[in-house]
Amino acid sequence: MNRNWKAACTAVALAVSAGLQAAVLPEHQTNSAWFTDAQSKLTEKLATNNKFKAKNVILFVGDGMGISTLTSARIHKGQLAGNPGEEGYLSFESFPHTALVKTYNVNAQTPDSAGTMTAMMSGLKTDVGVIGVDEDIERGDCSTVAGNEVITALELAEIKGLSTGVVSTARITHATPAATYSKSADRNWEDNSDMPEDAIAAGCVDIADQLVNFETYLESRYSGIDVDGIEVAMGGGRRHFLPKDAAFNSPDAQSDVEGDRTDERDLTAEWQQKYENGVYVFDQTGFDAIDTETTERVFALFNESHMQYEADRSNDIAGEPSVSEMTEAAINILDNNEKGFFLMVESGRIDHAHHAGNAAGALTDTLAFEEAVMTAVENTNPEETLILVTADHGHVFTIAGYPKRGNPILGKVVNVGSEEPATASDGTPYTTLGYTNGRGFYDLGDETNSDVSYGLDIAAGRVDLTNIDTTTPGYHQEALIPLSSETHSGEDISLHATGPGSQLAQGVVEQNVVFHLINQALGLVNE
Repeated sequence: MNRNWKAACTAVALAVSAGLQAAVLPEHQTNSAWFTDAQSKLTEKLATNNKFKAKNVILFVGDGMGISTLTSARIHKGQLAGNPGEEGYLSFESFPHTALVKTYNVNAQTPDSAGTMTAMMSGLKTDVGVIGVDEDIERGDCSTVAGNEVITALELAEIKGLSTGVVSTARITHATPAATYSKSADRNWEDNSDMPEDAIAAGCVDIADQLVNFETYLESRYSGIDVDGIEVAMGGGRRHFLPKDAAFNSPDAQSDVEGDRTDERDLTAEWQQKYENGVYVFDQTGFDAIDTETTERVFALFNESHMQYEADRSNDIAGEPSVSEMTEAAINILDNNEKGFFLMVESGRIDHAHHAGNAAGALTDTLAFEEAVMTAVENTNPEETLILVTADHGHVFTIAGYPKRGNPILGKVVNVGSEEPATASDGTPYTTLGYTNGRGFYDLGDETNSDVSYGLDIAAGRVDLTNIDTTTPGYHQEALIPLSSETHSGEDISLHATGPGSQLAQGVVEQNVVFHLINQALGLVNE
């Protein structure tokens, strides 16, 4: 045994036996980068901010961004920079406070975005598939909405006189953004053509209508209040605001006709008439022309459906801003209000890439989301802005096998001490990333196995990946169970926080606690 090591061990033993407060550790231990890095992280946490009230709150939601997605994206980020990858952090993973969040809905072990986002916005959990209402709702039954509506953090911020904003790379009427401003017995009621006739006859209103007329509906629901409406709404979903069969000349339109509405209403025109000082845009050119210092409010619909995946944005003819660019513009508009603001930013397409079984797409959108968080950090005062970064739920997305350090996260498993891909019991290689269920059960390129009925020849076995480059952006990982779409998971997700009030993000919490963190920081509810 090395003499220095023996001496150090003796010193530690003597210190312990003497009841001393500090022991002497060997130099090779205290000089280790692992040791000093961990010690510096603890030192940072000891310098805890003792402020609990904020002027502004920004809630970032990575839709479907579970723990395995964060780990994979972190490694992918490092590897894109030429590093092994495992040693790095996503920007918000360095925030001083973190909690684990339980995501189940009242009636579901594995949740959906409508129920989870309603929990974060209202402070109480509710059922799958419903928006802005409590658990006494019956999904799809318009008559059960009245009396079961909940008020959201965004609405409370409006009532308090703060500026408010909603940004999403999904349709702005999709479940997550919709849960900030609407009340609906079904998340799918995005425009009137999506609703059953009896619901319309009973007086229920579609989600797109509720966004454009947010101010009117809020004031009628809660008598005696006076609000000025949502200042920033940016995302996709243009079709839900335009009349059916009406031409729209956007360069990126899939056809000359975009609208879905069957009531002949053009809600974009109604919004512009309602807010004469507002700016409506639908492409990159219009977005770039916004003067954030003088613009009072913005309504932006950049795609007829969801916005492009980050990997595909450069292929869009009209052009779409990134989630980071939208975040910066939103902050610069909202912070013109001296009272402060509340902003929700969603990266919705992380979720969609996972549903498609495409890990590369999910990780690319996660890194774009990370950039948006850093943009918010750089454009706000840390002394007055609480930033929360979380997900609504995870996915059945796994990191498996025993790949060696630095092995390409999108690649095939190569074990420690080897240069060749490891093989499964069938003699063929497999990838580090995979899904428990989804379309990846069979070879999408084989017409005989592409039937959605999944009448598969099980004896054919797995697809041999030996000559397939699994690191290409379009590769879809294998799945264990055949489904037409990969599903959400019921696992906990993470919450990362910085700024005034972030100290309260700790432990394992129910998802509705997120609302209470926002409320505590902004003082939205009168005690």
